[in-house]
This record gives sequence, structure tokens and C-alpha cells, in this order.
Amino acid sequence: MKIPETDTDVLIIGAGPVGLFLANECARRGLRWRLVEARSTQSEHSKALAIFPRTLEIFDMAGIAAPFLEASNRVTWVAVVAHNRQLARIRFAPKETPYPFVAMVPQDVTERLLAAELRRKGGAVEYDTTFVSAVEHDGYVSTVLDQKGRQIKLTAAFVVGCDGAHSAVRHLLNLSFEGAQYEALFMLADVETNEALPADELQLCPSEYGPLAIFPMSKTRRRIVATVEQPEGDVPSLDVVRRTLEQRAPAEIEPRSMRWSSYFRVHHRQVGRLRVGRMFIAGDAAHIHSPFGGQGMNTGLQDVWNLVWKLALAMRGHGNEVLLDSYTAERRPVIKTVIETTHRLTRVMGTPSKLAQALRDTIIPVLSRLTVFQHRFIQNLSELGIAYGGSPIVAGAGKRYFDESLRGGKGIGNRFLLLLGETAGVETKADAQRLCESLDGLVELRVVRHPGIALVRPDGYVALTDTSGDATGILGSVRSLLKQQTSQ
Repeated sequence: MKIPETDTDVLIIGAGPVGLFLANECARRGLRWRLVEARSTQSEHSKALAIFPRTLEIFDMAGIAAPFLEASNRVTWVAVVAHNRQLARIRFAPKETPYPFVAMVPQDVTERLLAAELRRKGGAVEYDTTFVSAVEHDGYVSTVLDQKGRQIKLTAAFVVGCDGAHSAVRHLLNLSFEGAQYEALFMLADVETNEALPADELQLCPSEYGPLAIFPMSKTRRRIVATVEQPEGDVPSLDVVRRTLEQRAPAEIEPRSMRWSSYFRVHHRQVGRLRVGRMFIAGDAAHIHSPFGGQGMNTGLQDVWNLVWKLALAMRGHGNEVLLDSYTAERRPVIKTVIETTHRLTRVMGTPSKLAQALRDTIIPVLSRLTVFQHRFIQNLSELGIAYGGSPIVAGAGKRYFDESLRGGKGIGNRFLLLLGETAGVETKADAQRLCESLDGLVELRVVRHPGIALVRPDGYVALTDTSGDATGILGSVRSLLKQQTSQ
């Protein structure tokens, strides 16, 4: 893929968590980038909150996990409570990760930390700058921006719209936002409470009045998310929150003061594709859904983690159309699953049907005790179960790979990792070394303790694996797969 000289490699529209993380990754991977934001400053509100284990692993691989861990309240239990009766309490502690918890970090803190990391890398957000238009040419995109009334023309190899649910980039690309709006109005409130509820437990509260969730931000600060029939005032008052909690939440909780609150409408929508030529969309620009489950920001962060290494390889002449198209092929099934799961959760928690309520309240205690159910619940919520089997650039299940060698920001970059078991023969090791040398620095050979051969992508997912012992065959498959991805 030939790319002419441009003003920047990647123009990022929108400096929410997704855009900020993409800029950090562009900087870490040696790409030139510009990050523009229509607002004059970062968000001052908590908004998105939960950071799940797989996202923490990604932050670790990117070298930015430490400040998030320091700022977080860690949740290790999920309780389901209806009519002051605990239907279930599930331990959230996945064993196969160094992060067996949900990190509660308010979005304003997340943005502040990502912006600080960006400054440490020598970059900054260009505020008060609005995306106006873009036109794709042969090998680049010409764009027009508006910065406080001054027109800026900029050429970029790629443009990525991380500009939210009302994305100007999505509208420019004429991408249909398929789905619907929830009939109910949602209420969000950050309140100071008593310490009656555990600080390491989040509560899901199904009710005939509508669903409610309580996310602990600290021992006394909690995020309340609930549906309401109609607004009372411009924003929810402490009295409205108190009455809603009295209807649906555990009796012990006592709201004492308001930090921030808002009413908002929620949709469940997604685009059919996330790429048009050299322009891409990610995060809320590509998908929005119910806040129950807390998956929105995590899904967006993982969008750009999937995309950025592909852009980096393309900039270095190692990417083709199949590689760039794989962004949609891989992320859209994940997005679809998240939307379907959160939609089901929202409907089940808020069903007005007496029969459905009775069935739910009977079935949940039984299901929650089953080991199979607990494992699946934790895999889905943690996002550790995300895999890219079926992708055009994956041979096999496409599961995640994570070990100590990938951590800290320098363990994995723009190169694939060819993992070779230490018991492999001398000839096999020599063949693997020759293969890596022949691929123009695209692959790094690492000898590991577990047997077999695996090819790990720059995002920590397995592109190909084999334990059959047929070293010649598997190394040939590695070469074929990489040539398919990098042919010009």
C-alpha cells in the first residue's frame, strides 16, 4: 500500500477516552498524529466508569496501566438484588489475568490520565477545533478543520472518527446507524452515600419500575443508573434519586448529597462497517447501547487497539486492503454481541410482566450457582473471552494471548511474535530464525516454555497456532499468512 507524503499519518477527530488512547498508541508506535477536539477542554463529568480486565491488560501492554490502577476502586463482586432480596452474588475474579477485578475510574479521571500520558510523549490535544470535511484521494485524505473561525487544511494518510454518537465523520461517510431508541428515559447520578453497601460490590437491581444499577466509585461515592418514566426538572435531584432507590435498591443505601446528575436518551445502534477507504470510525461513533453492563467505553478502547497496529503496518508498507478491512470483520461481531447482551440485560431487569418477574427471580438464584454460568458471565463481563476466529487474517480461534513478556509498553509493538517452544529442535529453531529474518523485521522470534508454535499479532491475539509437531508445515503457514496480510 503506497502512501504519498502527507502532513500527518493519522488525523484523529475527537478527544474523548477513545481518541486520547488512539493518540497515545500512535505516539508509542512511532506514527505522526494530530488529535482535534471541538470542546475547549476535557470532560468534567464522570460519565463512563468501569474498566474491565481485558482493557487493563491492553493498558498494560501500552505501558499506561499504573495510574489507572492507582486511581481506581476495585470491584470483585456482582450482586443481583430485587425487592430487598439478594437473588445472586457472583465473585468476579477471573484467574487467567493479573487484573481479576473491575477498576472503577470516572471518565473525567480517565481523560485526564490519558491526556497526561500524551503530554509525556510530547503531544497535545488541539481544542476548539471542529472537523468540517474530508475528501479521499489516491493514497491520502485532504481535510478541512475549523479552529475558532480559522480554516485549516490538512492532509492525512488516514482519518479516524472518535467523535461520539453524533459523529460528523460517520455522517460524512453516510454510514447508516442501524438500531432503535429505548422508550424509557435514563437517569444517571453520582451521589455521596452511607457505607452500608460494600465498596467492592456492584449491584444490579431488577424491578417492575425499571432497571437500576449501583456502581461503587469509592466507599461512599456511587454511580446510580436507572430508567425513569419522565423527567422531574432539568436534571435529577437528590430527592428523585432517593425515591428511585427506595423503590428498587437495597434498603441499606442512603443518598446524602449529589455530585452530578443528568437525564439522557439511550439507543442501541451500530454501523454496518467501520471503514470507508482511508477513513475509519471507532467508539460511540460506531456503536451505542444501554449503559447497564458498563461496556461502552471499553468496547471503543478495544476498537482502536485493534485498528492502530494495522495502520502502523500500512504506513510502513506492510498492510494491504485485507488487513485494513479486517478491522470491520473483527470488531463488528464483538460490537453486535455487546449490544445484544446489554439489550437483553436491560429488558430482563426492567420487565413489567409479573410472570416474567417471577420467572426471573426464580431462575437467577439457580443459574448463578452453576459453575458454567459463572464462568461465562465472567468471561463476557471481563471481555477476556473476546476472540477473532473467522477473521480473514486469523487461522484458528483467534484467542487473546497475554504473558509477562508483553507488559510495560515495550513488550509488544508493531511486530508479530513467533513463539517457539523451548523443546523445539535445533533445525526448527534455525528455520524459525531464517523465517523471521526474511520478513523484513515484521516478526520477532521468542522462545517460550509451552510447546508448539504460535504467531501472536501486535495486539496480543493469536493469528495462528500449532502443537502437532510439524514444524515445517506450521512455519510455512506462518509465512503464507503474513504474506497474505502484507502483500503490496
